[in-house]
Amino acid sequence: MTVRPAAPRSGRETSTASQDDGCEVTCVHPGAVARVRTALPGAQCVEDATTLLKVVADPTRFRILSALNVEELCVCDLAAVVGISESAVSHQLRLLRAHRLVTFRKEGRVAYYRLLDAHITGLIGGAMDHVRE
Repeated sequence: MTVRPAAPRSGRETSTASQDDGCEVTCVHPGAVARVRTALPGAQCVEDATTLLKVVADPTRFRILSALNVEELCVCDLAAVVGISESAVSHQLRLLRAHRLVTFRKEGRVAYYRLLDAHITGLIGGAMDHVRE
């Protein structure tokens, strides 16, 4: 396999990047390639992370997560905020709980949902910050 760097790192490389952002020379930075390969996550970690991102990528689930990024809410309130039925919200919340994105607390007969932890808060906040730039 030929690995190509994104851009030349020193003056000794004479090629320039083509219009498709590819390089015209074979990789001349084997040390960088070796370091990056060593740092890459394992196959199971990649699978788990991409599954997480697929779950978050659904527009309805992202709206639910965004609402919970503001404050904890019960199913009724989430349904009103997101504009779908309580049954549909409950279904989405089950999936979000199964993927460890949200948790809840009971107060009498009412369940209040919130984001599981700071990682999820950062993920949702970071995504919004990125698209707003």
